[in-house]
Formats: sequence, C-alpha cells, structure tokens
Amino acid sequence: MVISNFKNNINGISNVPSINTQRPLVQQKSGFESVLQKTISEKDGLKFSKHAELRLQERNINLTAAQKEKMNAAVAKAETKGVKDSLVLMDNMAFVVNIRNKTVITAANNNELKENVFTNIDGAVIV
Repeated sequence: MVISNFKNNINGISNVPSINTQRPLVQQKSGFESVLQKTISEKDGLKFSKHAELRLQERNINLTAAQKEKMNAAVAKAETKGVKDSLVLMDNMAFVVNIRNKTVITAANNNELKENVFTNIDGAVIV
C-alpha cells in the first residue's frame, strides 16, 4: 500500500494545529554547568567550608592569588608528611585545613591569634 496524500483526514481527525515542541535557549547557567565550573575551580585549589567563608567575611580577610598559591603549597607539604588536619600560619593569619579534602575549615586574623588554642590538628605549616 502506498500513501501519496498525507493531508487527508485520518480516522476522523481533521486539521489539528501543530504544537511547537522546541524550547527557547536558556541564557542562565544550568545547574550542571555551575556544578561543573565549581568542580573545575576546586580541582585547581582549596575549597572553603561555609564556616570558613563566614569567618573570612567577618574578619575582613581577603586572600590574594599569591596567598592562595602559598596555601596550596603548604597543603601539598602537609600532605606529603601524612598530615590529616593542619594549621597553616601565613602573613599573620591562621587557617585550619583538612588536608585530605583540601578544605579550609576556619580562618583567623592577627587579632584572633593572640592567646588562641587550636585543637584537632596533627600538624602545622608555617609559610
């Protein structure tokens, strides 16, 4: 059987308007894309826990790219020594870092360093 005329009614269904099934492109980043970008940036360096980010803001600590590189080097040194949680002292600031996850847990500036006790660390790196 050869069908040559596709415009004929089929089983009583007449001209039904077509529905546009194409969606417009979304200009915002998708959830996947933002997660991918975050993963790529984290792969290159340290992550900061929400607590650490809050401490950085509260204490007006702004790390430069050079300081982040120093911290990455300090974490790499601690990792080679088998340290799990390290205190990193750098430029009158202190950071407690989980070495395995490469995550900064908390941060302190010069004012908080005086008479402070850091617990739950098994190593320290002074940069």
